[in-house]
Amino acid sequence: MSKALNFLEKKESYQATGKKNMSLKKYVSGICLAAGLLYGCSDSGEEKQSELTNYVDPFIGTAGKGKTYPGATVPFGMVQLSPDNGRNGWDWISGYFYPDSVISGFSHLHLSGTGAGDLCDISFLPVSGKEKQTRLDSVSKRETVHSGFSHSRESAEPGYYQVYLDDYQVDVELTATTRSGLQRYNFDRTNSMAVRLHLGYARNWDWVTDSQLKVVNDSTITGYRKSSGWARDQRVYFYTVFSKPFSAFAISENDTLVSDVSEISGKNVLGKFFFDESQGGEIMVKTAISSVSMANAKANLEDEQSGFDFGLVRKQALARWENELSKIQVETTEDDKIQFYTAMYHSMLAPITFSDVNGEYKGPDGSIHQADYIRYSIFSLWDTFRAWHPLATLLYSDRVPDMMQSLMGHYEEYGKLPVWNMHGNETDMMLGYHSLPVLADAYFKGQLGEDPVQMYEAMKKSAMQDEFGIKAYKELGYVPYDSLGWNVSLTMEYAFDDWCLAQVAKDLGKEEDYDYFMNRSKNYQNHFDSASRFFRAKSLSGNFRSPFDPLAYHPEDYAEANAWQYYWFAPQDIDGLIALTGGNQAFEKKLDALFETSQSAEETPVWISGNIGQYIHGNEPSHHVPYLYRSAGVPNKGEQRIRQILDELYTTQPDGLCGNEDCGQMSAWYIFSALGFYPVNPADGKYILGSPSVEEATIILPDNKSFTIKAINQSKQNVFVKSVSLNGQQVSRNFITHEDVVRGGELVFEMTNQPDNN
Repeated sequence: MSKALNFLEKKESYQATGKKNMSLKKYVSGICLAAGLLYGCSDSGEEKQSELTNYVDPFIGTAGKGKTYPGATVPFGMVQLSPDNGRNGWDWISGYFYPDSVISGFSHLHLSGTGAGDLCDISFLPVSGKEKQTRLDSVSKRETVHSGFSHSRESAEPGYYQVYLDDYQVDVELTATTRSGLQRYNFDRTNSMAVRLHLGYARNWDWVTDSQLKVVNDSTITGYRKSSGWARDQRVYFYTVFSKPFSAFAISENDTLVSDVSEISGKNVLGKFFFDESQGGEIMVKTAISSVSMANAKANLEDEQSGFDFGLVRKQALARWENELSKIQVETTEDDKIQFYTAMYHSMLAPITFSDVNGEYKGPDGSIHQADYIRYSIFSLWDTFRAWHPLATLLYSDRVPDMMQSLMGHYEEYGKLPVWNMHGNETDMMLGYHSLPVLADAYFKGQLGEDPVQMYEAMKKSAMQDEFGIKAYKELGYVPYDSLGWNVSLTMEYAFDDWCLAQVAKDLGKEEDYDYFMNRSKNYQNHFDSASRFFRAKSLSGNFRSPFDPLAYHPEDYAEANAWQYYWFAPQDIDGLIALTGGNQAFEKKLDALFETSQSAEETPVWISGNIGQYIHGNEPSHHVPYLYRSAGVPNKGEQRIRQILDELYTTQPDGLCGNEDCGQMSAWYIFSALGFYPVNPADGKYILGSPSVEEATIILPDNKSFTIKAINQSKQNVFVKSVSLNGQQVSRNFITHEDVVRGGELVFEMTNQPDNN
């Protein structure tokens, strides 16, 4: 695929500020702390030594299809304090789009590359002088206050973001703790300083149902913002303290100024707080949030930020990122290091911490609950079950038990395992009951943290419900197109989930259930049409839908895909899929055709991107496909494609992700593939071998263990694997196991530029 837009502006801004690929030298005035605490910066501003956080570029994915945000957060943090451009539309689905040139505020909640337009709650904006207001898009019903900015005066690193607002002459810096954000504003124009808080700010799928702003004293405000959208019952309570007292304030609802009142409620609440220039031009604003109450938000703030030490909070945030990034030490090219560690960074933006410091949180039943574990939210399971959750069992195993308890807590409160959990809500977005492979994988890896009997009960309930086409699936062995769209995808994904359930049933001694769900795991075959050699939609009466075009995206029988892309989704039965195709040679030819069958961009929907023929890396159903060549006995063809994807579809530019990041799935694919293996079946504990792009990598494991991957003769040309050894023993199988990795040891690939599939 040809590269997407070439963002010359970013390159020029890097040159203008001395940046080079974000790793060699950062925008020093934005990076070095006054005391040189962080990097050991010298008085001249030069860094003494590069650290792993230097290889993270938060701007990667903020343009093109990535839909990420560049703002400040900590690993798995509740707060994502980031800029918003103030526009509606697909490009602004996560609030910020790199090609834009305006900023309308800095809000505390964002989604990382999901394609869903929600959040952007609790939005602040410093202003000075006359406010600049314009209707920024055709959707907005009113003008939006905003400021212009330039990328040449913008920078970001893990846990920190900075930008200069040209129209108000304010330098803005953001940093964060787990449950709170800290903003620092430096006004060049001190004779007119004010800070706006717009609780009515809403874009895309989100709208305010109620909000409240209360002025506590001359430096403290509190309130809440309740909204609906993708998260149908979202509650964000906040508690904010300014570093200086404001000399005056004004609050309004629906543009009606309310005088002599310190509290107001409504759907479009705005507060504006004015500051005296005699106290200087620096103002800091710290805000904590909670899904429970203003009192809990206050407690979160008091627990995590006792004072106003921006440098310390920033230093601590960066240290937390450094600690997490250090779990893998890689040796590779500078450019690939940026991609690798940025992928690691993106893999830790979700799920988010959702419980307060006292353990309380809003449940999907609308009630307040309390946990004795960290309650997590934002589980994009249709995406992340494929590779992110297996990656978590390797890198974030200390968090996995709490994440599994979070899934089970959702079940206990809602009566169902989550499909797509977000901020104490069930969105029922996408398809499948993919909590099952996630729970099964954690169970077999000893990371469940829950009662397996209750887990099995919850898993079976998901598989035996009647909603989402499952009633027909149980009765017919497939989901008919007469009742639902995405029907082929539903059947194929249910069949995989059933296989996962069967494995747990067998381990728990439930043989009858094992037989039943193993039989259901073959249901994907019921859509196979021997005439067209594709999986096709069937009616209630068992007839295939006609006419049929394997390139077509309409009618939507396949979830965000077509018949070519869903052909390969039977990770639980690859041998069966190969047999259905006609054997290894026919399977190889079908894979070749997938990568070689072209289609014009005009024929594809907006979410189809990252094309190599009909292989679509920008959408998750394709992610395991290059590794299937190995099962067909031609691993070198897969190795070549894997390296092609790594080299062409991931870059260090703002448009460097070819599709939605989807809460870390795109990055999990990169991390696994760069290391040389991938969980084709994400619940069987096996990692299929590929073609590593790193020269060497060491995964730091618990109990003072480590697992080292070495690629001998590694280069951009040597993409083929000549041999593989594990702890000195030749590997003759197609995979290594999770146990092989966590036991510690050394995996050695010998690379060559000569393909040899014999």
